[in-house]
Amino acid sequence: MVSGGEAFPWFFLSGLIGFGIGDVALYQALPRLGSPLTSTMTQCLAPPFAAIAEWLWLGQALTWQQSVAILVILAGVALALLPRKVIPGDGARVISGAGLLWGVVAGLGTGLGAVISRKGFAVSVAAEEPLDGANAAFQRVIAGLLFSGLTLLVVRWQQHGYSTRPQDLPSAAVAVEKWRRLWPWVVGNSLLGSTLGISFMQWALSSNTSAAVVLAIISTTPLAVMPLARLFEGEHLARRSMVGAIIAVSGVVGLVLTR
Repeated sequence: MVSGGEAFPWFFLSGLIGFGIGDVALYQALPRLGSPLTSTMTQCLAPPFAAIAEWLWLGQALTWQQSVAILVILAGVALALLPRKVIPGDGARVISGAGLLWGVVAGLGTGLGAVISRKGFAVSVAAEEPLDGANAAFQRVIAGLLFSGLTLLVVRWQQHGYSTRPQDLPSAAVAVEKWRRLWPWVVGNSLLGSTLGISFMQWALSSNTSAAVVLAIISTTPLAVMPLARLFEGEHLARRSMVGAIIAVSGVVGLVLTR
């Protein structure tokens, strides 16, 4: 894949903010808020942040019909995903301010990353160097890997001080066994999410579609997983979740009709 060109700095910045800062913030919010509330915040905050950035920076505003449809989608997603309890489990944990802050940063990173990708595609077209979604996704991943790697090094330094003494290192047998159990899920998640999913997202952004519209449709992804959770894990689908899914899909239909 081509990793240079006039648009590369923009896709690099997009990956730094979206993949790097956004994903690191997401994984900081997860243990503090729980997955339902973290998913709700990230999915529902990214489209408004993207809409504001496009309006202030690119001078492209949503129509009122698009705005209404996006609000319907996000209301449905929030209804379906928002946890019944503040924190799932025994109810003893309390939502932390740091968790909420990380959740907001995750939504902001996702929204701004998508808008910067749109700028990158505009630059590539103006420079007569059009890119496909997979190429743009690859360029974003470079920055995301660098930022995530540096973050990991900082965390490891804080936790272990880079000690190389044998007693401070995990057992090789334990590490091998852990990796043997986890690698299929890690590889599958990387291929489906960070490779195919992000490539299709970048392709959608390259078609001159508003980043807010793209992110609003992507926010319904957790709803598509609910039937699979029911099929493979026997998870009970609450009535509220099904109503929320219907509302969100209605909003997506409304977005299509506004085109």
